[in-house]
Amino acid sequence: MSARAGAALEVITGAALFAASGEKATVQAAARELVRMGASTAIGNGDICRIHPPAGSSVEEVRVTWEMSADEPQGAGAPRFTPLPMGERAGAATDGAYVAFACTGGDLPGDSTRHLRVVVQKGGMPVVPDGDERGLREAYATVAHSFARALAGEIGCRGAELPAEPSLAPGR
Repeated sequence: MSARAGAALEVITGAALFAASGEKATVQAAARELVRMGASTAIGNGDICRIHPPAGSSVEEVRVTWEMSADEPQGAGAPRFTPLPMGERAGAATDGAYVAFACTGGDLPGDSTRHLRVVVQKGGMPVVPDGDERGLREAYATVAHSFARALAGEIGCRGAELPAEPSLAPGR
């Protein structure tokens, strides 16, 4: 996770320290599971990690997951998500964000393009920091972008179209 995403987690949770969710809850472990699953199917999902802020935080946990599909995302995203110009599709809300991207090659078997989506969502009832809903949306988008880039890099995806920094200006 990038330093920028670490700062974004502080915006989301109000905490600067976090507890690990386990030794197997890593981007590397998620990539291995995704590649293993991708050998027999073009669809699947799993956990990347759960981020636990200390007791008393406004958020119980932040859950980071992945989804794999053979099909490119279609139609408009859910209305609560502000569309963002990253990957195939990205969106952010005050309680979560997602970044979808194409992945060809790397450790995934075969030549077929898989469509991956990293989802970051809150647990518990978050408090919008200082009424800054935009800041909270951008924080979730920053965390989703960081994990999407890390997962794409770990797998060795070609064609992911993920910028080095998150694109937070609404678009698409």
